[in-house]
Amino acid sequence: MIEIVRAEGVLGGEPRIDGHRISVLQVAEMIYEGGYGSEHIADRLDISLAEVHAALSYYYEHPDEMDAFREHHREFEAQLKSESSAPSTVEQ
Repeated sequence: MIEIVRAEGVLGGEPRIDGHRISVLQVAEMIYEGGYGSEHIADRLDISLAEVHAALSYYYEHPDEMDAFREHHREFEAQLKSESSAPSTVEQ
């Protein structure tokens, strides 16, 4: 049986497919935002089709958790963008 696991030191504690560094949210976003099919994702990520479906099942069973991780990603991206666009303090 395929398990979805969490470990604080792996992918920031995000739910992931056991034995892989592939998060549930990564799989779901490849399908729903990237427009890829399940078979393509399995092939591209070198996982089984059953693992893709296990990730999607977890995604649907835990919508609040997935929304929280998605928001965390947005905040982190905004922080990185803000930091990268800040003026440099290095004098030339």
